[in-house]
Amino acid sequence: MNTFDLPAADPAAVRIREAATRGNLSHALLFTGSGDRLAAARYAAAALECMADGVRPCGVCEGCRKVLSGIHPDVTVVRDEQHKNLSVDVVRQVRADAYIRPNEGRRKVYLFPDCALLTEQDQNVLLKIVEEGPPYAAFLFCAENSAAVLQTLRSRCVELKLRPSGERTGAESQAAEELCRCLGSRRRGAVTELAVRLERKKTTREDLAALLERSRAAFSAALLLLYGQQPDPIDREIAPFLAKNLTKTQIMRTIELLQKYHGECVYNVGPSHVLGALAVELEGIL
Repeated sequence: MNTFDLPAADPAAVRIREAATRGNLSHALLFTGSGDRLAAARYAAAALECMADGVRPCGVCEGCRKVLSGIHPDVTVVRDEQHKNLSVDVVRQVRADAYIRPNEGRRKVYLFPDCALLTEQDQNVLLKIVEEGPPYAAFLFCAENSAAVLQTLRSRCVELKLRPSGERTGAESQAAEELCRCLGSRRRGAVTELAVRLERKKTTREDLAALLERSRAAFSAALLLLYGQQPDPIDREIAPFLAKNLTKTQIMRTIELLQKYHGECVYNVGPSHVLGALAVELEGIL
């Protein structure tokens, strides 16, 4: 069961979960957009502190529970009750504290709820520790617009854009499951039919990217099953279906294609082109 405020199917949650499970979640994340940035940052903090051996964050280990309760000693929400903006002294304290090893967790995590409160001087102080700090230090920045963060600091971060949760997330999850079932059924022409329907619905580039990200997560879960590992609960229905009906080679190739065309969405290739080209390549796998 997902115990976090961020939906497990949210594209940002999928990216965080996959990276954390692989053990290569970035130490510097920037959450932007109009969605629940703080919920996403807490999700990332839990992933960094999760003590599970499998999917992270698990939501049930001591590390995750403490992050969810706001009592983890190694996760600091950086605030300044005395000033409107964060004073440079507070930021310098963060810099100094980052060199002290974690009390009990895997990492020392510093969460900045609103980068609009960081002055240029603050960000310059943070830059060196983000760039050259100890390997256990992690920094989570929240900003409605990435322009609130200096380019020098922003370039050291992986940016995750958040959108409001709601109907679009549900629609994307439904479409992603349909794509997975089209592929898992191995019925030729099914993927092309779905691509045509999505094009007729005027699927936006942003929604298509989320659909492809969700589908890739499901196929990654199927691959975990084939290697004898348990997938995330959200994928425990579709993953066995894919693992049963497709070969390991087909699953791995599908993951590669979904990642490739997700990248094209990110780089502003039109949805119609992405859908058409993806359908042709996916049909070729079956």
